[in-house]
Amino acid sequence: MRSDFQHVLVQRDSSVLTIVMNRPAVLNAFNDLMVQEMIEIVEETARDEEIRCVVLTGAGRAFGAGQDLSLFASTPTEERASATDEHLHAYHRLIMGIQRLPQPVIAAIHGVATGISLNIALACDLRIAAGDARISEAFARIGLVPDGGGAYFLTRLLGSARALELSLLAEEISGIEAERIGLVNKCVPLPELEETVAVLARRLASGPTRTYSLIKQLFQASEDKDLAAVLQLEGEFQSRAITTADHREGVQAFLQKRPPKYSGK
Repeated sequence: MRSDFQHVLVQRDSSVLTIVMNRPAVLNAFNDLMVQEMIEIVEETARDEEIRCVVLTGAGRAFGAGQDLSLFASTPTEERASATDEHLHAYHRLIMGIQRLPQPVIAAIHGVATGISLNIALACDLRIAAGDARISEAFARIGLVPDGGGAYFLTRLLGSARALELSLLAEEISGIEAERIGLVNKCVPLPELEETVAVLARRLASGPTRTYSLIKQLFQASEDKDLAAVLQLEGEFQSRAITTADHREGVQAFLQKRPPKYSGK
């Protein structure tokens, strides 16, 4: 993977890849180039079997301030509707790319996380927030509907009533409140965020990667199916999991009363 991106940093530590949104002067607000760079990185990561866990975070004092609204101001009103289709297509490609990553993905959230930046975090598998996190589904403040899958992710994480409340009122909530309502998995003091995420990423990177991918696929596929369909799906996925080297290693480690050494295969 190349490393000469203009607005995104990629950092590799063994089998953990950290993707850093890097426009700190504007709180990592998205412009078109940053979206395209993120798409390229995510899609290449999906093909790299040496990467076994992904961390997504923001540079400086924020996770991300959403869309760079200065770009909207420079687009003539009559052109905005047609430009919106192209604009959203890129975000949709990024969101779907994150969802389809075979590796576990952790969002490390600090400072502002709002708008599309928040919804990109919601597309990740796990979310760890710092105590200084300021989280909001802020689209209604500028007369827009949530995009980037906001309605989808919020409803599934929180239920329809709380999801609608956050979207209509567009109020900011803290990392602690986000943990309380289930929007993030854990909230930790800001000085502990980096190490907490690193420990979690190393744990996932040393686990049964192929099985994690199957677990992700199973849960995603189960969201709109009845029990009978889910039971059939789990049989199909279990048949695939049982053939992995990691399953064999897990069984041997259990029988030999030792920690497993997963290869990710």
